[in-house]
Amino acid sequence: MRALDIAATGMSAQQTRVEVVSNNLANMSTTGYNARRAEFADLHYQQMVRPGTINASDGTTLPTGVQLGLGVRPTAVSMTVMQGTSESTGGDLDIAIEGKGYLEVTLPTGVSAYTRDGGLKRSADGLIVTSDGYPVVPDMTIPEDARSISINGEGEVFAYFNDRVEPELLGQFTLAGFANAKGLEAIGSNLFLESPASGAPFVATPGADGLGTVRQGYLESSSVDAVREISELIEAQRGYELNSKVITAADQMLGATVQVR
Repeated sequence: MRALDIAATGMSAQQTRVEVVSNNLANMSTTGYNARRAEFADLHYQQMVRPGTINASDGTTLPTGVQLGLGVRPTAVSMTVMQGTSESTGGDLDIAIEGKGYLEVTLPTGVSAYTRDGGLKRSADGLIVTSDGYPVVPDMTIPEDARSISINGEGEVFAYFNDRVEPELLGQFTLAGFANAKGLEAIGSNLFLESPASGAPFVATPGADGLGTVRQGYLESSSVDAVREISELIEAQRGYELNSKVITAADQMLGATVQVR
């Protein structure tokens, strides 16, 4: 009985959907997190009678035929590229990207990774790094005697000193853009890697080439909509229950067939 296998694929699909929703809800407070959405497609069909087949009895053409679907399969868990709201923190090294673009960081392996988490820190050597200690590209070092740091919308970083009137320009942040940001490979810790699907990054200063600007003293909050996720969760739960009822009904039908004498 095909219904058993078909309903099993439906239960598996709804389970995948619940797992995606649970990950979104778990990251409601993650800086710069973009919600994910599970996408599905129907499986191939068993062609009992193909559409357009000639009816042997009178020679007419069958308009629809008999096509039996064999269930559902997951096709993608896509990232909804949507900017979260900017929340004020007052931190000198907290920056929110307003618009498109990612900060580039260097992993210990030397590979470049990309993030929208602008909660930057200062290492013991004065280097500007992420919360995990990865240096931000380009490397910028804050002098020990710097009184404060200022970052303008174009990403220029200035240091102010007690014994000077004019600030010192330490460097300028750059942003990386991608033709298909949804194709980036997530590796955790708010980091992404370039992939064949995302395409190679193009790097420019904030505000140039369609990239966003930076805002000091703010962090981008998660774009997860809790109300929508709860609705998705309830719908997935109902879908799982309905598919389980199909399995129960199919099992009862098989039992009735066995009991026929």
